[in-house]
Amino acid sequence: MMLEPSIDELQKKINSKYTLVTLAARRARQMSETGESLIENPKSNQYVGIALEEIIAEELTVKEEE
Repeated sequence: MMLEPSIDELQKKINSKYTLVTLAARRARQMSETGESLIENPKSNQYVGIALEEIIAEELTVKEEE
């Protein structure tokens, strides 16, 4: 079974696996409360999958600390 989007593509957007997982989980929790997505017509039916699609689409990013 192939997961979409792939971890390799996701890590091109967000370097740290820990940050990636944390961001996706927080965004999934937020979507479960609001039901709103940042992208139109997501492929996934799961909130975490939609969050990962948002990362690939660069709608969801991490602010770098200075």
